Amino acid sequence: MPMPAPKPAKADSAPLLEGFAPILGARPRVLVLGSMPSVASLAAQGYYAHPRNRFWPLLARLLGRELPADYAQREALARDAGVAIWDVLARCRRRGSLDSAIDPQDRETNPIPELIQAQPTLRLIALNGGMAAQVFRRELAPRLPTQAPPAIALPSTSPANARMDLAALALAWQPVAEALGAE
Repeated sequence: MPMPAPKPAKADSAPLLEGFAPILGARPRVLVLGSMPSVASLAAQGYYAHPRNRFWPLLARLLGRELPADYAQREALARDAGVAIWDVLARCRRRGSLDSAIDPQDRETNPIPELIQAQPTLRLIALNGGMAAQVFRRELAPRLPTQAPPAIALPSTSPANARMDLAALALAWQPVAEALGAE
C-alpha cells in the first residue's frame, strides 16, 4: 500500500522549531522542564538565553552562588548542582517566542517518561511556566513510571511574566532549593 504524501506546509504557517538536547549531569536531583526555547535561545543555541529571562540568575540565587557570565559555565553550574534542564516539547510550530503562539496541532513532546525512568536520583520535576505544566500533565504524566518524583508547576522565569520580580520567583521556586539541598 503506498504511503500518503506529506501535507504541504501552508504558506502562512509558522516555522517548525526544534529544541535542544537535555542538560544532564551524572546524578540529577531536579528536572526543570520549560516549554520550548525562545527565539533568542534558539539563535544563541542555549537554554534561557534571552537577556531578560530570570532562569539563570534565579538558579544562582537558589544555590547561593555567583551567576557565571559564560553559558558553558552556567550549564556546568546546573549539572554540578544536580539540576537537569529540558523542555516538554521537542518540536513545534510557533511564530515569535510566546507559548500562546505554539500550534497545538503541530507539536511533539520529548521522551520525558524515558528520561525519568533512567534517572533514579531525581527528587522533583519543576515545571517552568503554565505551558510546560499543561503539556506535562496532559500528555506526559499519564506515561510516567510509577516511581516518578512529584511534579510541581512554578511561575515562569520568562520576561513575559513581568508581574514577578526575582525575589518573588525565588520564594516560589524554594521547593527546588529544598530538593537540591536534601541528602
